[in-house]
Amino acid sequence: MEGIELVAFQIIASVGSARSSYIEAIQEAKNGNFSAAEDLIKAGDKEFAEGHHAHASLIQKEANQEEVDLKLLLMHAEDQLMSAEGFKFIAQEFIDVYERFESLK
Repeated sequence: MEGIELVAFQIIASVGSARSSYIEAIQEAKNGNFSAAEDLIKAGDKEFAEGHHAHASLIQKEANQEEVDLKLLLMHAEDQLMSAEGFKFIAQEFIDVYERFESLK
């Protein structure tokens, strides 16, 4: 495996890990473990950055007039990238809500 397929799998693996961290962060916040939730958000951000970097490398290739084949696998990778980004936003909102609930106790 090489080229677009390799980059697509790098994106999928990285942002999949990021999304998992964001989901785990929600669970930690739900249990009142806000420090652990924040650590998971940070870990997810590192994974997401790796996937974003791999995606950016393809954009740079295309900007340099290099051929970048659009394949279904790449479209899936981009979908996963966007999904992970959305999960981060949702996770941060849930954490905020759980912190507010905790402060009312």
